Order: sequence, then structure tokens, then C-alpha cells
Amino acid sequence: MEARLGVRLIERTTRQVRITQVGTQLVDRLHHALATIAEAQQEATQGAAEPRGILRLALPAAMGRLWIGPMLPDFLKANPQVSVVADYSDRFVDIIAEGYDAAIRIGELSDNRLIARKLSEHHRILCASPEYLAAHGAPGTPEELSDHNCLRLSGLASFPEWRLYKGNLRRKVITQGSLTSNDGESLLAAARAGLGILGAGEWLMSRDLEAGRLVRVLPDWLLDGEEGGVYLMRPSARFSPATTLAFKDWIESRFAGGPPWSPRQP
Repeated sequence: MEARLGVRLIERTTRQVRITQVGTQLVDRLHHALATIAEAQQEATQGAAEPRGILRLALPAAMGRLWIGPMLPDFLKANPQVSVVADYSDRFVDIIAEGYDAAIRIGELSDNRLIARKLSEHHRILCASPEYLAAHGAPGTPEELSDHNCLRLSGLASFPEWRLYKGNLRRKVITQGSLTSNDGESLLAAARAGLGILGAGEWLMSRDLEAGRLVRVLPDWLLDGEEGGVYLMRPSARFSPATTLAFKDWIESRFAGGPPWSPRQP
């Protein structure tokens, strides 16, 4: 080291070895550098253990607005050092490429780069208003849906076909209707107004079902019954910070007794 630095660090005699003033200064600086590194490591460990910083979430548009968004204030109150950036969209989000910490997804899973945690089952059902059914009658079989005004979600994978499931039974119906949209909430408003039969996620219609504004149609049948569930997705290619783990634990607790849109027992 002396040759590399061009200075004498140790003075040697036949009786003793003594550190020079330059050597003493170097030792002091090394001690200071090691202390700084130790302090930085301690801060990093503390930061990894305490939820703090920005949490970027990708949430499905309508379901996120109706159910996840209203719950986020509780998460933020429980984690006052965390700030959330919540993006609502029904487009496919590349969580890793776009820098999200976590996402809620509905349906089947296809991205094996991600860690997935199933929060709940996801069911699509058929509903209509009591006024519509009083005026037009209720279908008794899936085939009778072809005689009704069906409010159709264009984003459905099988559109314009409705695939209905009842145990091992499968039925396919080509639907017709006066209103087609890629927005479930606009179709829900039309169903409330008595325009027709809506096929959509249970989460979209649960409050109207509970209030009696809508009733189930063909209640023994599910629409697109094999499509998966509601999932929490996290990147698997990087270490999950404390903010992400805190959100994971929190959202799992909110779904632990069933999804928030499921009927609650009194």
C-alpha cells in the first residue's frame, strides 16, 4: 500500500514498529468510512422494515373505483409514511416494465413473471330490474335469452356470445340488444332503468341486488364461469419493499372474510 500511495505509513526500527502521522490519519479516515457504511446499512434495514415511500398501484377501472379506492384511506391511515399513486384502467398493464409495485387483476393469469395471490373467486351473473321482468317475463332457459334485450359488454372475451355454465352443463347464446358498451357502469345504469338483462361481474351489481333494484336472472347459471378470480399481482423479478408487503397484508385482510361486495351476514 505504501508503494501505491507513495507515502510511508509505518516506521520500522530494529526494536519497534510505529505508525506514522500519515498512517494514523489514514486509519482514522477508514474508521470514519466504516462507521458511515454501518450507519447507511442500518438506515437501509430500517427502511426495508418500515413501510415508507411511494406505492404505485394498477387497479381495474370500475371495480377499483367502486371497491378498492374507497378502502385506500384506511390503508394510508395505518401507514402514515406511505404515499399511494393509484392508476385506474382496464387496459393490460405491464407491471414490471411500467414500474408498478402491485396490481389488482380480474380473470385468468398469463404473466408467469409475477407473483400472484388469489384474493377471491370472480363470478359473472345475469341481472335485470323488476320492472323489465314484469314487462317482458324472465327467461327460463339460456336459449330464451335470444328473445330478450341483452345489455352487452363489448370487452367480454366471448362477445357477442354469452357462454353460460351450470355445473357440467354448457350453453352458448348469441345475444342481441339495443345497448353495447365497453363500460360496465353505463350498462348498469341501463339495467337499473329497466332496459334489459345485464351480464357482468357480481361486484358490479351487488349493491343493486342487495337494494332490490336488480334481481338475478337464471340464478343457477354463471356467465363465463371458468375465467378465474381476483388476484393481487406483484413483480417477482425484484425484492418487494416494505410498502408492497404492507399493502399485500392489508388487502388480504380485507378479503379474508370474502370479497367486500359479497353479502354480509347480520
